[in-house]
Amino acid sequence: MKLACVIHRFGADIAGGSEGHCRLIAEHLAASHDVTIVTTCARDHITWSNHYPAGDSHVGPLRVLRFPVARQRQMHRFMNLGDRVFADRATPEEQEQWFRENGPEAPELLEHLRRHGAGYDRVLFWSYRYYDSYFGLPIVADRSVLVPTAEEDPLIHVDVLGRFFALPKGFLFLTPEEEELVATRAPAGKPSAVIGCGLDPWSGRADLSRLDGLQLTDPFVLYLGRIDPNKGCGALIRHFLRYAETRRSVQLVMAGPASMPIPEHPSIRPLGFVDEDVRDALLAKACALVMPSPFESLSMVLVEAWNHGLPALVNARCKVLRGQVERANGGLHYGNTVEFIAALDYLLDHRDIAVRLGQQGLAYVDREYRWPIVMQKIERLLASCSPGTGL
Repeated sequence: MKLACVIHRFGADIAGGSEGHCRLIAEHLAASHDVTIVTTCARDHITWSNHYPAGDSHVGPLRVLRFPVARQRQMHRFMNLGDRVFADRATPEEQEQWFRENGPEAPELLEHLRRHGAGYDRVLFWSYRYYDSYFGLPIVADRSVLVPTAEEDPLIHVDVLGRFFALPKGFLFLTPEEEELVATRAPAGKPSAVIGCGLDPWSGRADLSRLDGLQLTDPFVLYLGRIDPNKGCGALIRHFLRYAETRRSVQLVMAGPASMPIPEHPSIRPLGFVDEDVRDALLAKACALVMPSPFESLSMVLVEAWNHGLPALVNARCKVLRGQVERANGGLHYGNTVEFIAALDYLLDHRDIAVRLGQQGLAYVDREYRWPIVMQKIERLLASCSPGTGL
């Protein structure tokens, strides 16, 4: 089949979860299909400023078509409109305008779908909240598959999404919690599959010398991903600073690009964006992964940590994270500072149990997230929602 994968930004140097998920799925689809990435020139997820050159290129087995972003995001206007939308005071026109303001606004990408969308057998869209999905999917609705990456936040309840979620021919969900959430907005009976994300087995070897010079101490807990208030990082830092006041010497290592200030503290070590070898070494050396996000559709970092046999400590207020941990029996969860301190103490005091939790997480990955299992589900879904078939 000739497939298009539409994503708001694309690149191996991008730390976002949905962007990484799209890239991995597309690369595996390319083993048996002709796959084109349809995306923008943006790299920065806040401003959407153009970074990559527009046009046609190839990245490994993938053809990549990039279209320029027409304007950068105006955060003041975006936030003011968001206040109206999420307070249920916005008109349908204002709700639609929210998706334009959220961006990245790329009219030429939509024009490509108008002119050439019928030339693709299927068009897969990642992340319903962005301009390219919200305005692009209706253009090719008869051959569209939506990977919503939906989170339990106020946006999912916006009125205009009722008709949007009725359009796709099929859905690919990341977790049962996401499927249940979208089911409150989408018509019943559409083809769908819960796929998570695939991983290859970890080799069991990591080059720990890549950590030399990074000023890490042992033991350390690891946060891996975008360092952002929306990811719960502010709350994580507050919890950890309370822990550091009275407890043992343990370090919080935060690896990822930061869009918020990180306090200077001897027990907090920010590393910025790290390459794959350093990432691998961090996961091999850490005593636990901590995931504080209140909103997720799937934590790929959590699955990656379990692939390394690493136990997890997650935010219990996120249904997806809590559900993943409980299904895997691969870690602990916390709801406040007191529970965070108690859970981290438990993992550090009971290393045998922490190791067992990590191994149970690994067994869960083996059952659910290996590539042959994931790709079989995707191929079945793509075959079941061809253009012209009834739903």
